[in-house]
Amino acid sequence: MLYSIVCQDVEGSLEARMAARPPHLARLEALHAAGRLVIAGPNPAIDSEAPGEAGFSGSVIIAEFDSHEDAQKWADADPFVIAGVYESAEVKPFKQTLP
Repeated sequence: MLYSIVCQDVEGSLEARMAARPPHLARLEALHAAGRLVIAGPNPAIDSEAPGEAGFSGSVIIAEFDSHEDAQKWADADPFVIAGVYESAEVKPFKQTLP
């Protein structure tokens, strides 16, 4: 089943986010290689694709997992969680309608 993982950054997360980005991306790339990743990306803190020092306010990941528990475990082990980038990571079942 698909699950959405909606994450909120802590205030002033940019430095920690950039430091933890390589292992965070490696986990997403592994999901993609396994054919389980639908979409993933950050939410810029301002209305810009390149927010610079404004940084990001969170991230959205939609991927396939065997269960809600597996999705939550995956989210809890994210390098951004471990590094203190994310204030929260909410996991919910997701039903893709389009495309």
